[in-house]
Amino acid sequence: VYYRLNTNVDLCQSLKNLLGNEAVLATLDSDTRRVAELFMFDFEISGIHLDYSKRSKAVALNVKLLDLYHEFLSGSQLPNAIDKQVLPEHIRHCFSIDGNRVQIGGLHADSPNELVREAAYKIFLYPNTSLLLCLDELLACRHELATLVGYESFAHRALKGTMAKTPETVMKFLKLLTEKLSDRTSKDFKMMKEMKKKTHTTNPEVMPWDHAYLSSAIRTEMFNIDPSIYSPYFSLGACMEGLNCLFTQLLGVYFQAEQPKMGELWSEDVRKLAVVHETEGVLGYIYCDFFRRPDKPHQCVLRDDGVYQLPVVVLMLSLPPPSGRTPSLLTPSMVENLFHEMGHAMHSMLGRTHYQHVTGTRCSTDFAEVPSILMEYFASDYRVLSQFARHYQTGEPLPENLVSRLCESKRVCSAADTQLQIFYAALDQVYHGKPQYRSTTDILREMQEKFYGLPYVNDTAWQLRFSHLVGYGAKYYSYLMSRAVASMVWRQCFLQDPFSRVMGERYRREMLAHGGSKEPVLMVQGMLQKTPTIEDFVDALVLDLNANVKSSV
Repeated sequence: VYYRLNTNVDLCQSLKNLLGNEAVLATLDSDTRRVAELFMFDFEISGIHLDYSKRSKAVALNVKLLDLYHEFLSGSQLPNAIDKQVLPEHIRHCFSIDGNRVQIGGLHADSPNELVREAAYKIFLYPNTSLLLCLDELLACRHELATLVGYESFAHRALKGTMAKTPETVMKFLKLLTEKLSDRTSKDFKMMKEMKKKTHTTNPEVMPWDHAYLSSAIRTEMFNIDPSIYSPYFSLGACMEGLNCLFTQLLGVYFQAEQPKMGELWSEDVRKLAVVHETEGVLGYIYCDFFRRPDKPHQCVLRDDGVYQLPVVVLMLSLPPPSGRTPSLLTPSMVENLFHEMGHAMHSMLGRTHYQHVTGTRCSTDFAEVPSILMEYFASDYRVLSQFARHYQTGEPLPENLVSRLCESKRVCSAADTQLQIFYAALDQVYHGKPQYRSTTDILREMQEKFYGLPYVNDTAWQLRFSHLVGYGAKYYSYLMSRAVASMVWRQCFLQDPFSRVMGERYRREMLAHGGSKEPVLMVQGMLQKTPTIEDFVDALVLDLNANVKSSV
C-alpha cells in the first residue's frame, strides 16, 4: 500500500502544483510547508518522476528489499554450530551443547577465559556463504534503487534531510574524530595490552575478542564499581520523583497518576501517568511498563501511538520488580537508561506540530537521540541526583564521591570504545557508498585497519552480525553525532545550572516542540544560538573523554 501511494502520479502532481504555486505557498504555515516537502521527497525517492517501466522497477526493488531485510535480520541472529570435538573439553560447558554439536550464539565478550572469547569470536563470526550473498544483493539493490531515482549512492539518498546532509560530511566527521582521538585511543590499547599481560595469556597482543573484557577489567582494577552499593539509593519511586522534580523545574511539567479504564492495561504492573503542564494542562499520557516479565521483549522501547490532540507513549523497560518489602532498586546503568528513555518520551509529550507525520521523535535519525542522550548528562550530575537519591532504608543521601568515581570510571578506555563505534559507522558509509566491486569482507578488513586499531581475524565476517545495516543503512553515525550535539547543549546551556527554567524553556521552544517539522540543524542553531561546525561536533566528543575538563559532577 505504501509503495502504491508513493507512486500515485495524480497525488504527486497535485502536491507538485501546490509547491509550485507561490501564492498558495505564502498562505501555508511552516509546519504545513515542511510536511508537503517531505511528502514530495517520499514521492521522488520512490521514483515518481520516472517513466512507467522504471517506476515499476523501483516498486519491485522496494518489495525485493523487504524480503532481503527479513532474510538478513533472521540470519544475523542465528547461532553457528560445530562438532564439539573441535573445542577443548574444558571449555565446552561454556556453550550450548546439542548432541555432538556445540551451538555458539554470541561473542561471550565478557568471559574471563581468553580461549572461550577467542573460540566464540571465530566460530560465531565464521562466514555464512548464503548470508554473504544476501548482504551483497541487499547492498546492490539499495544502490540500484538510489541511482534509479537520481542519487549517486544509497548513502546520498539516505542522508538527505539529516543534520549531516551528505556522506562526504559524515566521513569528514569520522576521520577528524579519529585523528583527534588517536593519542587517547593508542593509550587505551596500550593499557589493555598491559592488563592482558597480567592474565598470563599465551598471546600478548590485544585481539578484537579482548576489547570488552580488558576494558572492563581495567575499570574494575581502577575503580571497582559495585552496582549493589549504588542500588539502595536508587529505588524506582525515588528516581521517578527525581524526574518529576527535574521536569517541574526545567519545563513546568509534572507527572500525575491516572486511573486506567477497564481493559486499558495489558499487565497489572503497568502504570498510567498524565503529563501535566502548570498552565497548559494535560499534554499527554505515558504508560510505564517497567518490570521484567517472562513474555516481555528484552529490549527497551518507546512506542508512540499518538494522535494530534494528546500524544500517548509506552515506555517499556526491563527493571527488577519489587520483592516483599524491598522496592525495585536500580543499578546506575538502569538509572541512566530510565533517564534516556524518558528523554524520548518527553520529546513526544512536548512536540506540538500540526501533523502526526512529523511529531515528537519522528524526525531526522541523527537528531532523534539528542533529547535522550542529553538526559544522560542530567543522570550523571550530582546536583540532580542529590535531589532524590536516598537510601531506601536509612534515608541517607548518596555520597558525592560515589558519583564522582562512577563518572570517572565511564571514561576508562572510552576513546577506544568510541573508536570502535567510528569503525562501525565508517563501514556502514562505505557499504552504502558507490560500488567497490570487492567483497564486503575485504571492505571490512580495510575499514578495520583504518578506523579501529585491532587486527582483522581471518575467516571471520563480523558484518553478517551487523543487523543495524538494515534499520540504520548509511545512518549508523547518528548516535555519535547526536551525542556531540547533546554534549554541546549540556555544556553551553545546562552545566552551569541544570535546573535553569530559562534554558529549559528555550530547549522546549527550539528543540522539543518541532519534531521533524523543522530542519534539525536549524533547531540546533536555535538552541546554541550559533551554527556548529563539524569541528565543533568533534571537539564536543573529545571534551567528554577528557578527565581534566570539569566534569558534570
